[in-house]
Amino acid sequence: MPSHLHADHSAAPSTDPDAVDALISQARRLRSEVDAVRRDTAAPDGADPQVRWERALCDLAVHQLDDLGEHLGQLREGLADDGGTATPFVPSDFATDRLPSPAIPDRVPDHAPARAGSAEWDLLTDEAEWSDELYRIFGRDPDDGPLTLDELPSWLFEEDQQALTSMVTGCLVDGRPIDGEFRIVRSDGSTRTLHMVGEPVLDADGGTASMWAVLRDVSELRRSQLTLRETRDSLQRQRQLARSEHRLAVELQEAVLPPWRGSLRFPQGGGPTTMDLAAHYLPSGTSALIGGDWYDALQLPDGATLLTVGDLTGHGVSATSGMAMMLGALRGMAMAGLEPGPLLGRLNHLLDTSAQPTLGSALCCRYDPADRTLSWAQAGHPAPLLFRDGTGRALDPPEGVLLGATSDARYTQAAEPLNPGDLLVLHTDGLVPRRTSFPAATEPTDGARRLLAMAPLFTRARTAQDCVRLVVEEFGAPEREDDACVLVARIG
Repeated sequence: MPSHLHADHSAAPSTDPDAVDALISQARRLRSEVDAVRRDTAAPDGADPQVRWERALCDLAVHQLDDLGEHLGQLREGLADDGGTATPFVPSDFATDRLPSPAIPDRVPDHAPARAGSAEWDLLTDEAEWSDELYRIFGRDPDDGPLTLDELPSWLFEEDQQALTSMVTGCLVDGRPIDGEFRIVRSDGSTRTLHMVGEPVLDADGGTASMWAVLRDVSELRRSQLTLRETRDSLQRQRQLARSEHRLAVELQEAVLPPWRGSLRFPQGGGPTTMDLAAHYLPSGTSALIGGDWYDALQLPDGATLLTVGDLTGHGVSATSGMAMMLGALRGMAMAGLEPGPLLGRLNHLLDTSAQPTLGSALCCRYDPADRTLSWAQAGHPAPLLFRDGTGRALDPPEGVLLGATSDARYTQAAEPLNPGDLLVLHTDGLVPRRTSFPAATEPTDGARRLLAMAPLFTRARTAQDCVRLVVEEFGAPEREDDACVLVARIG
């Protein structure tokens, strides 16, 4: 994920899918009850405005509940992506002709902002009648009287005027119901988005006598919907970027780390003796992001073998690209003949002067088969573990600070004689959950202690790859918070 998610924060509590299912069931029941009231309401007949008002309120309430069910269904589908089972909201048959406007209360206090009002325009007398709520919606003084159909367009946004004219004409000439939205500019300069539903009122001869409508202030609803769309689009873009970043980080990691499948054997000293090698990258159990951990084994021109593991701070492409730079520099300097101590000093300078300074730990070992000596240095990294005759111990570490922590740092070097059959285990410190306090340089980490306890298992293992499988079984638990690498070398 983006950089700010890279940090180790506790995950926010997830919404309970069962609670969402319960809300969907409640919305479904309430929607059915409101629809029953709507069916019981007499159809508008032009003689009783109260009946038309009640019918419109039922229509708007049904629409609101349909929207509520749809939003809860979307929430449930989002939870289903994490392993749940979505329960879709299935409204009644009226969903096919529902009105695009939310429900409104049947009473609005005089001091409260009005949300809906009604109006009727008489075509014979050119008179208009507005409810008190509609005056408040328009911010118009009742003493000024209602707006006629000729005056109404002047309050609209210019680009909405034609749409209103078409709706009114269709209603009055063709007898079509009105269902549409437009924006108005009130006298105080504020704007409102109104949704209007209406119908022609017929006289005794079947001709259109007047037009009746309910106007609903949907400004807040539309702003909320816009915010929802923008948030959804932003989330989708963020997820797409995260997927792209993860894919790029994985491809970069696979291109840089040794593509081992099973054990790798390096000939030692030109004879039949070989070093048996195996390694594995363990991804984080709590994050989909790739970290900056690395492992490597390289046979040098003089017959010696380079063994190294390390970890750069951070996750994602930046950490993986930094790891690729470090590993490339390390390989080049090792091939040029630098010993582990001076090599880490050069890496520290490289990291300290890079365009994007970061911190890293590293372990660099050079095994010379001629005298069976392991020369090694460390930069704030767990020491190699040596297993011999059924027991294991951590090697005493030489001095060395984290890479990038300070300029001109010096890294001392230690030497350890090895015997045929010895087993070396190099690892990064992400094998187990982080501790609240860090151990001293000479104190084994929790991961090291658990690895040392596996000495009897390593003794019975026949190959380095078998040892790696044992480590993966021990440390592959889902609660591991960070990436980790392990490299096993058995001395031939």
